Amino acid sequence: MSVFTQIIEGTIPGRFAYEDDVCVAFATVEPITPGHMLVVPRQEVAKYTDLDEQTWAHLMTVAQRIGKAQIEAFSVPRSMLIVAGLQVPHTHIHVIAATSEQDILFANARSDVPASEMDSAVQAVRTALVKLGFGQYVPTSMNELDEHRKSGQPQPA
Repeated sequence: MSVFTQIIEGTIPGRFAYEDDVCVAFATVEPITPGHMLVVPRQEVAKYTDLDEQTWAHLMTVAQRIGKAQIEAFSVPRSMLIVAGLQVPHTHIHVIAATSEQDILFANARSDVPASEMDSAVQAVRTALVKLGFGQYVPTSMNELDEHRKSGQPQPA
């Protein structure tokens, strides 16, 4: 079981901005810029090339939503994507608020970001998602997925 599956299942803490029945978006523990998020499918598939096309297309839609929220939240000109990660065998898309291409270098990742700054950045993304009309996908709690989604049950109508 990957560390991302454990975060999705709630056995390892995470800071969530987005969730639906196919995927979640949560903060990375080593952000390159404030609000750096990972879009991760619930289904544990090691390589994005092994995902079915429908799931991959959905992940890209969600990454775009997260990117729009980052632009809104951090007043940056762009949001950029990286599909990388050999360390965790679970497909994930890095969505990074950016002012230049230097903002997508993993060499700039920080592991010393205070929890309060991480929380503030994730809350800014959550707030922007609501403002942009995606509030139904923002979990009630930043630190826990809504129970019906965590359990894999369909969303209530």
